[in-house]
Amino acid sequence: MKIGYFLSSEEFTPAELLEQARGAERAGFEALWISDHYHPWVDAQGQSPFVWSMIGALSQVCSLRVTTAVTCPTLRIHPAVIAQAAATSAVLHGGRFVLGVGTGEALNEHIFGDAWPQADVRLEMLEEAVEVLRALWGGDFVSHHGKHYTVEQARIYTLPDTPPPIYVSGFGPKSIDLAARIGDGYVSTMPDGEMVRRFRENGGGDKPCQAGFKAAYADSEEEGLRIAYERWPNAGVPGELSQVLPSPRHFEQAAELVKPEMLKEAFVCGNSADAHLEMIDKYAKAGFDEVYVANTGPHYQGLFDLYQREVLPRLR
Repeated sequence: MKIGYFLSSEEFTPAELLEQARGAERAGFEALWISDHYHPWVDAQGQSPFVWSMIGALSQVCSLRVTTAVTCPTLRIHPAVIAQAAATSAVLHGGRFVLGVGTGEALNEHIFGDAWPQADVRLEMLEEAVEVLRALWGGDFVSHHGKHYTVEQARIYTLPDTPPPIYVSGFGPKSIDLAARIGDGYVSTMPDGEMVRRFRENGGGDKPCQAGFKAAYADSEEEGLRIAYERWPNAGVPGELSQVLPSPRHFEQAAELVKPEMLKEAFVCGNSADAHLEMIDKYAKAGFDEVYVANTGPHYQGLFDLYQREVLPRLR
């Protein structure tokens, strides 16, 4: 299993994200995830740098492969523009770039005042968007007149030698089936073996499966839990609310119902290498090929030191 680090664009400044990327590579992490958000989930996180600027900057500070986790190529940015952005990113990273895509959240995608489509329509839009992406990466002029998107005589001139892989996020049966059908890989955040099996059995085969989890490094589990609850109470918000709530203040309102102990399943808190290894083992047993850990709070160097000193050597 490959172990990567997850750059949380919702919580850290551009300079901090670059510092974390350098630190992750020095510590021995093998790859990076980076989130693509217009807003943070709650104001306590406080950031949202533009992911495509960050991906360009990352190419200059480290040599790790980068995956967007995940980009929504359907509403906020037209898939023809995402196609150009991803192609340039792949060139900058020497082919070490993966475009992770999903159907998105209203939190980030509603900003132009468009209606937020129901889940089935969002999946339909995502499938057509991926078709547009791959057509444009073919290098010819493309005209596309589909149900959701129009592209008129567009050509991308700056292309990598090989088009970037597209990994598709999925949590429900329909989205997992779509990922299996159109994706070059699968993205999740839960150590659920049934999800991985469904992806593999419905067309995903042996394609890569990525997942991620959150940590809050601190001197004690209690302090880590305090940081997690302060910065990411939205991790305890259940069901489809994460897809339909439109602003950080709505997540803050929903998070009033979340108790600190509810975050213990979502976070590894404190400084225990055994706790991290136990969480990683859950994803390994579920069948994932790669797992990415995100640190919330200010002590990310402590997490890097822990992984370099204890976690990664024991895994290898």
